[in-house]
Amino acid sequence: MEIFIQAVGWVGTFLVVLAYFLVSNKKIDSSSRYYQLLNLFGAIGVGVNVFHQQSWPALVLQIVWGIIAIFSLLRKKQS
Repeated sequence: MEIFIQAVGWVGTFLVVLAYFLVSNKKIDSSSRYYQLLNLFGAIGVGVNVFHQQSWPALVLQIVWGIIAIFSLLRKKQS
C-alpha cells in the first residue's frame, strides 16, 4: 500500500508541474479546462500522499488548490 500511495503522490506532483509548464510555455491557457483538470487531479494525488503522511498543512494546501480548480471548472461550465 505504501508504494501505491507514493506513486499517487508522484503522479499528482507530475500533473501540477505539467500544468505549470504548459501555461508557462503558452501551450495552454490558465483559464482552460485542461489546466484546471490537471491541477485538480494533481491536488488529489498529492493530497492522498500528504494525508497518509499526516502532513496537515500540506493537506490543507491541496484541499484549497483542488477547491480553486473545482470553482474554476464550474465557472467555465456556466459560461
